[in-house]
Amino acid sequence: MSLAGGPLGAIIGRYPSAAAADEQDPGGGVIRHDRKCRDWPFLILFAAFWVAMLVNSSFGFNQGNPLRLTFGLDYKGNICGSKHAEPDLHELDVRYWMNPNQVYQSGLKSSHIDLPDAKAICLMECPLPAEDGLNFVCDYPEGDIRLSVDDWIDRDYDYFEFLTPDMRNSSLQLQGPCYPVIFPSVNVYWSCQFIARASNVSLKHWQQMGGVSIDENMLIDKTIHNAINSKSAVLKRYVADIGKSWPVLIVCGGLLPVFLSVIWLLMIRFFVAGMPWITIVVFNALVISVTMFFYIKAGWIGHDPLTVVIGESDPYVSIGGREINHLHAASVLMTVIMILSFLTSLAIARRILIATSVLKVAAKVIGEVHALIAFPAVPFLILAIFYIFWFSATLHLFSAGQVIRNDCNTDWCSYDLKLGKVNCDSCCGYSIHYTPHIGIAILFHFLGFYWATQFFIGCSSTVIAGSVASYYWAHGEISHDIPFRTVVSSLKRLLRYSLGSVALSSLILSIVEWVRFILETLRRRLKFVDSAHDSWVGKTVSSSSQCCLGCIDWTLKSVNRNAYIMIAITGKSFCKASELATGLIMKNILRIGKVNVIGDVILMLGKLCVSLFCALFAFIMLDKHKYRAGHNKISSPLIPVLVSWVLGYIVAKLFFAVVEMSIDTIILSFCQDSEEHQGNAQYAPPLLMETLDEESELQRLTQGP
Repeated sequence: MSLAGGPLGAIIGRYPSAAAADEQDPGGGVIRHDRKCRDWPFLILFAAFWVAMLVNSSFGFNQGNPLRLTFGLDYKGNICGSKHAEPDLHELDVRYWMNPNQVYQSGLKSSHIDLPDAKAICLMECPLPAEDGLNFVCDYPEGDIRLSVDDWIDRDYDYFEFLTPDMRNSSLQLQGPCYPVIFPSVNVYWSCQFIARASNVSLKHWQQMGGVSIDENMLIDKTIHNAINSKSAVLKRYVADIGKSWPVLIVCGGLLPVFLSVIWLLMIRFFVAGMPWITIVVFNALVISVTMFFYIKAGWIGHDPLTVVIGESDPYVSIGGREINHLHAASVLMTVIMILSFLTSLAIARRILIATSVLKVAAKVIGEVHALIAFPAVPFLILAIFYIFWFSATLHLFSAGQVIRNDCNTDWCSYDLKLGKVNCDSCCGYSIHYTPHIGIAILFHFLGFYWATQFFIGCSSTVIAGSVASYYWAHGEISHDIPFRTVVSSLKRLLRYSLGSVALSSLILSIVEWVRFILETLRRRLKFVDSAHDSWVGKTVSSSSQCCLGCIDWTLKSVNRNAYIMIAITGKSFCKASELATGLIMKNILRIGKVNVIGDVILMLGKLCVSLFCALFAFIMLDKHKYRAGHNKISSPLIPVLVSWVLGYIVAKLFFAVVEMSIDTIILSFCQDSEEHQGNAQYAPPLLMETLDEESELQRLTQGP
């Protein structure tokens, strides 16, 4: 296969004419050709996308309040724990429903009202019934109640003795301003959940005072529990966990993977012979360790399970939650992954010699072009800034919405201290209303995350490929001052000519991923439709579409990686570069296939080692008291650990691309070199020739007779 009618050597080789063309170009005219800006409409589209991302995020910053993700609303529409509420609630962050009868009635199936309409206020902690009397929790002091908020708190929210006869009579009718504490309650994720076990002493005192009947049904427990444990509430808490654990994400998703990746690259450089074995052993040890931590938090081993209660509680009271169920599911999944990892390690153990040989080629390149190890720090810093902005915008987008009074149909009444009388006109509660465009904004935000990540990874890969191609086609004539300049020259070519091509390739990947996501969402929703659930045709179509899209996604990622190499070498557009790379690979698949596949497996395990270590360290950091109690208590370590795992993998992918792209670029250059010279590559490093020539012998040794 010729390239644009001529040999590749004429484009990127070291020839006297090329050297004379540009004495400043390291390598004497490396990769000089009739380049021009390719796929520029997609670069404009990417720029427009960034503008849209900024506008989309500004909406979240303007409308959102991350406090809403953790704390509930009181009956006035204030966020518990807010400094800007009236009264000041910055120390009052626990939501408490004052009227147990309203809680009970809102849980009835025949009821036309919901729990948010039951009267709730914000307290410092959940109240408990008195052991030898009756405690009251009274409304925020205002009107004729001449108490400051601090005095109200010091009195344990009880000013019943200061009430006028009208106020007392209203309170005995469960209309406020004071309400009896009949049921014990526990702080479950900043809301007081009743325990349907009334205090006999308190209930007797209430009845002796002439109070109305109080329902003691289990429904008062279940109603609050169902509200706290709803899917939307759990999702909000998971998002809030990201904000609370930001120091963990910085360390385990940023600094630690950089350190580990650099260590791995240096070991490849100086200890390449043992790295495949070390990688396999460490990978299995880390998978087992992370699985054990999941077992501990799921309560399957040890004595440190996840609890949904904040602070101390009755040890005989067990309260479950979706977070605990999710940890159980994650533990089962990690068990499956652990078994598959062990079996995979056994399967590739006999082919480690091939992996060692191909890694030696990459180690040789890293040794010659030293700047390759340091270059990934550039895209890492760019991604770090983007991720800080993105996660901050995520917290605000998920909490965006309007606090609006509910439109309820109720005959509930409560005493209004400002009016000085019982008011039945405005007894509906407040809720945060989300419009459909907020959901679209969140989906667009996640699409932006994936596209931007793939774009910067693609840019990094293209720069590395251009640097390694310069090394290959220089035919061993690289001088000591070139290693740094080759990287800079490759970066300049990317910025000047090929950003549009990278934008196109990353966009295609993003679209395929989102089609998969949409189809998976539709498939899960159709499970609840009987006709779709019972139809084997529907199941077959759904499974087939997911399988096909998965194959397409895997193929595109492989094609993209090789396309980046040809873009760096030839300056062609993405589609043309993909065609050239695919043609070269298909013509030489038997010669290079096994070398490349085994090398990719070892590199994948290396990236997983880095990300698994980040997840393990995140578990250790999240086990501190700071994240297990108080305001920074996270609902579950699951999301921070998974985010650390993903971020660690992305960072590892940036740095491991040095080895990955070095191998792929050398092999693709070798294929073109062989084609131009009748099967005898003239520019290939001797080490590569030895690796490919010995492959058949290695195969015989590893597979046996």
